[in-house]
This record gives sequence, C-alpha cells and structure tokens, in this order.
Amino acid sequence: MEIREIERSIIKKFRKSIWGRFVRGVETYKLISENDKIAVCISGGKDSFLLAKCMQELKRHGKINFDLEFIVMDPGYNEINRKKIEENAKKLNIPITIFNSDIFSIVNNIDEGNPCYLCARMRRGYLYSKAKELGCNKIALGHHFDDVIETILLNMIYGSEIKTMMPKLHSTNFPGIELIRPMYLIKEADIVSWSKYCELDFLNCACRFTEKIETDVDSTSKRKEMKNLINEFRKINKNIDYNIFKSVENINLDTVIGYRIDEERHSFLDNYDK
Repeated sequence: MEIREIERSIIKKFRKSIWGRFVRGVETYKLISENDKIAVCISGGKDSFLLAKCMQELKRHGKINFDLEFIVMDPGYNEINRKKIEENAKKLNIPITIFNSDIFSIVNNIDEGNPCYLCARMRRGYLYSKAKELGCNKIALGHHFDDVIETILLNMIYGSEIKTMMPKLHSTNFPGIELIRPMYLIKEADIVSWSKYCELDFLNCACRFTEKIETDVDSTSKRKEMKNLINEFRKINKNIDYNIFKSVENINLDTVIGYRIDEERHSFLDNYDK
C-alpha cells in the first residue's frame, strides 16, 4: 500500500477507532502544548510506528504548533531486525534517528531479577538522554488502552495496590522532560486491524534474551496472564475493558481503608470521629 493511502486510512477508515481516540487522548489529558518539541520513541513494533504516523498527522492537521523528532534506540538488535525497522520507517516516511546502546548485552549477562523490567528501565533512561540531547521537552511512548487496563489488574493482583499507567508523567531523573502516552485510549485490536489493512509487517519482541527462552517467557509472563484473564472476563461482561479503565477514575476515598499521597500514608481512621 502506498504511503498516501496509509496516511489517509488513519484519518478516514480508522477515524473513529484510531484517529478520534488519539485526538481525544491528546486533548483530554493535555498531552501537547504550543511549541513543544517531542521525541517520538520507536521500538519497531506496530504501536510505536502508528504513534509516529498519528503524531505526523496531528502536526499536519492540528491547531497546535509543535516539533517532532523520531528516535530509535538500537539496544543490540540483530542485523535483520535493525534493517526491518529502517525499511518500515522509510516506507512510512518517518525520518528516524538511530542511536546505539548495549542494553541487550548487559541484561543478557544478569542472572537474577526480571530482565524485561530491567531492560525497560534502562531503555527509558537512554531515551530521556537522547531526547534531552536533541532539545526535546517531551518523549512520546506507544502504550495503548490494553496496556493500561492490564497494568491496573497487574498492580492489584501482584502488587497489592490500586495503581494505573498514567497518560503523562514528569521525569524525576531528567528535570524539564515529560513522558506522554498519546495512544492511551486506542485499543490494541484496532492497531492490529490497521497494520493488517495497510499490509505492514512490524517487529514483535526483538530481544535476544527472550529469543533464548521464548517459550518460558511467553508462558509465565505476568502481562500475558492479564491479557488472558481479561479475555475470560469479556465472556462474562462485554464492558469489562471500560469498567477496569474507569475504576481508577472513580475512586471514592471515603470507601477505602487507606491510601498514600507521595510517600505519606493515610487511613480512614484519621478522620473517622471528626
């Protein structure tokens, strides 16, 4: 499919499921401001490439003036995967800047802990650093609606807390830089539909570590457990996705035992007899 058709599909064919939700997320959570310079972080997968195209379309058709950089961190991809990212970027007319790191090698040599968590944290640091180097005040990541609801369940079931993936965050280690998630309201199924419609072939996980233990990682992944759990819930309640998502917007502090603000703990007993 030609680039014009791909770009048109976002605005026309997928106007309601992708473009409308993208714009609504940006506006609802005030993700982009006048004169922002945003580093769009591309991993090579469907989510980040769609994010890049949506950001281009918003810059082209939107009312806010902002600038974009498209950055790709190569954490140690094999030659085939790196070439695939470069080819997709060229096909989609996305002017990427690639920079190298040795994250895969570092993570691959660590025996303890969660390698995926460590890799994600290290990636984030490199992306913030590159964004700062390029003069950006924000980085944009491709997390979507399904990532959000999976995170909510993950934190409840394994973390014993009510906690969500936020649509934007101030960086603690890189003052003056924000992280934004413009795909926050877009469902993964619609991203898959778009990529299939446009006949695009993206990377899944290109990590050397998971390549070695792919079957083990897939079967024990906590996030995959959450995907499966939500799929089971959908059989019982077709609105389960929306209900999980809205649950963290409708918390009534009068009906919880305790909560934290920053690191300060509060209890319902604090004001019980007042």
